[in-house]
Amino acid sequence: MFSREEYDAIMRKYQNKQFKALQEQEERTSYVFSVIPEYKDIDDSIASCSVALTKRILLGDKNAKAEISTTIDELTKKKKQLLVNSGLPEDYLDIHYECPMCKDTGFISSGQCSCLRKILSDKLSEESGLSTIIKDNNFEILSYEYYKDSDLLHFKNAVASCHKFVDNFAIDYDNLLFYGNVGTGKSFLSCCIAKELLDKGYSVIYFSSPELFRVMSDMLFGRGDYNLSNAIHSQLFDSDLLIIDDLGTELTNNAVATELFSLLNERFRRRKSTIISTNLDLQQLQERYADRIFSRLLERYSFHKITGPDIRKEKRINNH
Repeated sequence: MFSREEYDAIMRKYQNKQFKALQEQEERTSYVFSVIPEYKDIDDSIASCSVALTKRILLGDKNAKAEISTTIDELTKKKKQLLVNSGLPEDYLDIHYECPMCKDTGFISSGQCSCLRKILSDKLSEESGLSTIIKDNNFEILSYEYYKDSDLLHFKNAVASCHKFVDNFAIDYDNLLFYGNVGTGKSFLSCCIAKELLDKGYSVIYFSSPELFRVMSDMLFGRGDYNLSNAIHSQLFDSDLLIIDDLGTELTNNAVATELFSLLNERFRRRKSTIISTNLDLQQLQERYADRIFSRLLERYSFHKITGPDIRKEKRINNH
């Protein structure tokens, strides 16, 4: 997981963007004042009108705002016309932010801006190793050679569901749960989907189950930096796709299990997709997690059982 220092570095970049935008506006303003002297005169007149408006309002003049606002509007139109007449766009002296939505702050009224979410999502993918993993786990290298009979049928059905999940991601909300014995390709399929969606521009974050539960525990008990925890918390709830790998390998307690329920429930409410892989069978899942978690999984996830040999083990044997 990325550190407080890395988060601070991201926010400093936003501050630098704001400073750069303001600096460039000042330079454009100086240029306009030098080549269009009348523009500065009008600018000064607008400033004088604003001062006059304040004085008249303080003196109780109820007509002041309407009268002076009309004058300011007319002067503003003249300024724009002067720019156009000089071959410049009307918005030449506006502040040109890289992200107009958040004005290069990273935040909007509802929380994190989409630009910051993308940066944090990419950072989490990098830190989790997802960006490296998908280089060796994608549909281009998918093979059926280790599967036979019913195992092959299960795997082919799962692959077909993965392609459907990707193809319909923008229009058909779904969640997937892959279960079965170790090394049969569950994590591989999750990463195949991740690569396809990342290539399409969606935000994808990946957590091994132990790491996810550690992060949730830190947030629950207030460990670590508040702003950093809040940033990660937002990604857990708002990323387009969350992958939880190897559910069942974590150390947990009732409090953190409740947080998992809240996470899955809230992502469902926001229609944000989740993929879970686990080596547990359905009975073990039900025994390990509270009934309310298991029932939510049954209700809201497409289950895919993947069986067969331990492919990682088979590859190691074949390579020797």
